[in-house]
Amino acid sequence: MTTVRSLILFALAAVAEIGGAWLVWQGVREQRGLLWIAAGVLALGAYGFVAAFQPDPHFGRILAAYGGVFVAGSLLWGVLVDGFRPDRWDLSGAAICLVGVAVIMYAPRA
Repeated sequence: MTTVRSLILFALAAVAEIGGAWLVWQGVREQRGLLWIAAGVLALGAYGFVAAFQPDPHFGRILAAYGGVFVAGSLLWGVLVDGFRPDRWDLSGAAICLVGVAVIMYAPRA
């Protein structure tokens, strides 16, 4: 159950961080305005809170593992929201990152 909770929190953190960064990008680069930027800043702040609820007590481990989730999640966001089509190298890199997440977070420890 702890692993399921952790995976859900990683997914929520990815939506908050990637979505927040995308909103800021839209506000600045696509000139959508301050409301988009403000929404992005709020979402980025929410990411910090979501990450704090991970069951593992080690900040460095959580953030290191989340880096891999961020890589894969960013590619998925691009596909779903921006029409991006990753190539085999993008997909291979994301898979390597997710294996790293699994090793960092869920390997048995003594």
